[in-house]
Amino acid sequence: MAVRIIPEKCKGCQKCVKECPFGAISMQEKLAAVGPSCTNCGVCIDICPFGAIEKLDEGARGVDTTLYHDVWVFAEQRDGALMSVSVELLGEGKKLADEIGCKLCAILCGDGAEGLIGELFEYGADKVYYADAPELKSYNTDAYTKVIYQAIVKYKPEIVLLGATHIGRDLGPCLAVHCGTGLTADCTKLDIDPEDKKLMQTRPAFGGNLMATILCPNHRPQMSTVRPGVMEKPERVIGRTGERIDIAAAFKDGDIRIRVLEVIKGLTEQVSLTDAKVIVSGGAGLGGPEGFELIGRLADRLGGVVGASRATVDSGWIDHSHQVGQTGTTVKPQVYFACGISGAIQHLAGMQNSGYIVAINKNENAPIFEVADYGIVGDLYKVIPAILDVLG
Repeated sequence: MAVRIIPEKCKGCQKCVKECPFGAISMQEKLAAVGPSCTNCGVCIDICPFGAIEKLDEGARGVDTTLYHDVWVFAEQRDGALMSVSVELLGEGKKLADEIGCKLCAILCGDGAEGLIGELFEYGADKVYYADAPELKSYNTDAYTKVIYQAIVKYKPEIVLLGATHIGRDLGPCLAVHCGTGLTADCTKLDIDPEDKKLMQTRPAFGGNLMATILCPNHRPQMSTVRPGVMEKPERVIGRTGERIDIAAAFKDGDIRIRVLEVIKGLTEQVSLTDAKVIVSGGAGLGGPEGFELIGRLADRLGGVVGASRATVDSGWIDHSHQVGQTGTTVKPQVYFACGISGAIQHLAGMQNSGYIVAINKNENAPIFEVADYGIVGDLYKVIPAILDVLG
């Protein structure tokens, strides 16, 4: 069954709000409103003293999708800096919004992060929803989920996009559960169905052996996480402005179950693969961790960074932050060197859209040569020193 509020009977007593076991009912302009996280359990119908909540037909499912509009991008920020994937999503979100005929919006949470609002406008956002509170300075699952969920219930976005970062992969499922909708994770392509304007969400499945396109026809918002480095960044238009909408961020005792006492950055060397123009990656063909010293020399000479295959990370030769591939980081540099990497499909899924791919491998039949623009068949311990000599 499904339920709805009868406005002319609702007295705003809030009894249903307090008794709903799923927190799916809120007050909107002094009237109860059923949110998308409603499981249709019927508790509210039984406890309403005014008969203001009724069952709909048994055939009714999902939500009234005509009430939902606009494309939202979660503007992920850390230490007051906007994450690159959020900029990429603004570019992709603009394309989707233009196809649907709606506005592109960003939702930003933080403490004193107003400086990012102008940046979001300049990257294409028509509206920025901003929640400001000390509890939002560092990411906290409970705090961010509550604020953004309440905004979704009130403003009803049609599509919500998040980066598939550590934060996005935590926040996205929490929001989806609260909203009673689906979430497609790690999308590599987003399109709008020209017939009914639904979001077509494409992601790798079965270890990257096929691509699955997923729809969410009856529930809203349609939600996706997108891996960093997959979408193109839009051009920044300096001076572009838009509409700012402030979101209330108030928390009661018990709303936030975890407190962040201190943020300690990792002691291991961190690498930014997503922003690199040149990546030199090493694979199992290196033979051991000492091979990354040679890889590092080539990367330094080219002004690039060091990448790695999953096999080398699993062997403990290099930190996971360097891993390129389906279970690592998706990258799209101008030049990608694959040294001693055979070309497993999981690795190819994370780098095959690079501008130029240069493969160095002793096995002339290695799958990496099928996607490479330039291939060198030979011992990398002879080839890379020769390249370094030429570079000077």
